[in-house]
Amino acid sequence: MKDSLGNVQRVLVLGGTSDIALATVTALTRDRPGVRITLAARPGDRRTAAVASLVTVGLLVTEVDFEATDRTSYERAIASVFDAGPDVDVVIVAFGLLGDQEHAWQDIDAALELAQVNYTAAVGCGVLVGQRLRAQGHGAIVAMSSVAAELPRRSNFLYGSTKAGMDAFYTGLGDALASDGVQVLVVRPGFVRTKMTAGLDAAPLSQVPEQVADIIVAGLRAGRRTVWAPSALRWVMSGLRHLPGPVFRRLPI
Repeated sequence: MKDSLGNVQRVLVLGGTSDIALATVTALTRDRPGVRITLAARPGDRRTAAVASLVTVGLLVTEVDFEATDRTSYERAIASVFDAGPDVDVVIVAFGLLGDQEHAWQDIDAALELAQVNYTAAVGCGVLVGQRLRAQGHGAIVAMSSVAAELPRRSNFLYGSTKAGMDAFYTGLGDALASDGVQVLVVRPGFVRTKMTAGLDAAPLSQVPEQVADIIVAGLRAGRRTVWAPSALRWVMSGLRHLPGPVFRRLPI
């Protein structure tokens, strides 16, 4: 439950090694040691390092195993966190795969793995978390979508299609849960310099996780339903959407 000043007291991160999610946790809890954080992720060095980074700033961190390709795993993880109490104020849905886009659309296993992680598991987790927050009567979900959800592009249309489905689901979930006191914030970042994008050429308007985190926190506090990171991308994508198809397909994006 949030304190008397509206500060979060408990946060669950699904995809607990995400650079953007960790930066968001840090921004949400800045100068407030003792906030309870649960990182749901695969066990390993990355999760261990993520825990250590939050413990050093005074947060109370617990870990839970989470595998997006295993329904039993994420059902168990979400149930264990909510059943342990106290109430969860914010759930960050931050897991996802980028994959090799040129390979993925030509390989059924790679394509279905992207769909399973980025869309199917995201929907499953959203249903489960939505039920729990609705029962609480309060809370917020931060759903990490992507600017790629807005417009299919030759360079990443398979990834974009999974994010488009995920984006539509969480947008609708926000509408469905609004009367129950639950906020859903859909986040559409552009290129962010993280572990996921390491080795890729940075796109125009690229950001670092801390910049995206500040936009997310501001969006939560303002009660927003959608934020773009950076905000200028909203207008860039709007302009691209109105280009004639033959022109758009020739763009190097």
